[in-house]
Amino acid sequence: MKQKPQLLLVEDDLNLGELLKDYLEMEDFNVILERDGVAGLKAYQSKPFDLCILDVMMPKVDGITLAKQIRSQGDQIPIIFLTAKSLKEDKKAGYDIGADDYLTKPFDEEELVMKLNAILRRSSTYHSSDTQTTFEVGKLTFDYANQELSGNGSTQRLTAKECDILRLLCINKGQTLKREDALVAIWGENDYFHGRSFDVFITKIRKYLKQDESINIKNIHGVGFRLTD
Repeated sequence: MKQKPQLLLVEDDLNLGELLKDYLEMEDFNVILERDGVAGLKAYQSKPFDLCILDVMMPKVDGITLAKQIRSQGDQIPIIFLTAKSLKEDKKAGYDIGADDYLTKPFDEEELVMKLNAILRRSSTYHSSDTQTTFEVGKLTFDYANQELSGNGSTQRLTAKECDILRLLCINKGQTLKREDALVAIWGENDYFHGRSFDVFITKIRKYLKQDESINIKNIHGVGFRLTD
C-alpha cells in the first residue's frame, strides 16, 4: 500500500487552515496543521515531512523566517508559500531561499493539489535520478547533501536553490545544460520570472567558484550554460 505524503501546513487563519487540512486529507494527504512559525518549526523537527505549506504573514515567526530556519538545517524539503500579497519582491524573497512555488490568496484548492502532486513527483524523480551528492569541480569540492562548497581552506554555505542548480551543472559538466530543462527540473515550469531568478543564482554561483580560476560557467547564448574546469 502506498504511503500517504506527509504535509506540514502552517497557517494562522483558523478557518482557512482547517478548510485546507480537511480538503487535503480528502485528497489522500496526511496533514499536520500549526498556527504560527514557532509551533511550525517545533512540529517540523518532531517528525519527517514530504512538503511544507507555509503562510507568509504569521505571528511570532513569519513564513519566510520559518523557511530560512528549515533550510539552515540543510534540508531540501519542498516548500510552497501562501500569501495575501502578490508583489514581485515578496515572491523573489521566497524563491531566493528555495521556495518551490507560491500561491496568492484566494486560490483554488484543486490548483494547490495539482501543484503539490507535481512538486512531489518532480522531487522524487529529480532526487532519485542521480544518487551522486559529492562532486569535484576543479580544486573545489561540492557537497550537495550538506550544501557546502569547499576548497583553499574555506567553506561556502549554499542555499537550497544554489545547490540544485550547481548539482545540475556538475552532473552535466562539459556539456550544455539547457536553460529550459534546468527551469523545469528545479521550478517545474519555464517562465520569465523563474528565468530571472535562475540568472541571479548563476551569477552567485560564479562568484563562489572564483576560488579556482580554472572553473568557468559559460553562457551558451539562447541555449543554456556549460560548466568546465
